[in-house]
Amino acid sequence: MTGPGEGDRAVRGKPSVLFVCVHNAGRSQMAAAWLTHLAGDRVEVRSAGSSPGERVNPAAVAAMAEVGVDISAEVPKILTVDAVRESDVCVTMGCGDTCPVFPGKRYLDWKLDDPAGQGVEAVRPIRDEIRRLVEDLIAQIAPSEPTPPA
Repeated sequence: MTGPGEGDRAVRGKPSVLFVCVHNAGRSQMAAAWLTHLAGDRVEVRSAGSSPGERVNPAAVAAMAEVGVDISAEVPKILTVDAVRESDVCVTMGCGDTCPVFPGKRYLDWKLDDPAGQGVEAVRPIRDEIRRLVEDLIAQIAPSEPTPPA
């Protein structure tokens, strides 16, 4: 018997996470970048928004660049039912967005301040909190494989 989302994971061989915020321009972009940066190819990563912005928030781009993660080429994307269906974990960012609900999916809502209209100084603590949340998520869904003994 498989747990929530495990049937999809068995087909792909790795868990899939979808990050959602309204504009897909700040929080969800930073979260997707952190997950990709920290978990590498152990996790499939998506991000989307219900009303995507025209571009990624420049303050989010700058804040992530400070820690060596480049999100300057990312583009906000529209949230689709298929993106939710294909993900094991759907994370909203405390912005009132909702995802279509499918049985067997794990849904999380991270309460995070909105970086929209903020300068890089205000975005840094949001970036750091997202990293902490992503590290916790990785530990749950894709922990590192122990190194075999020599």
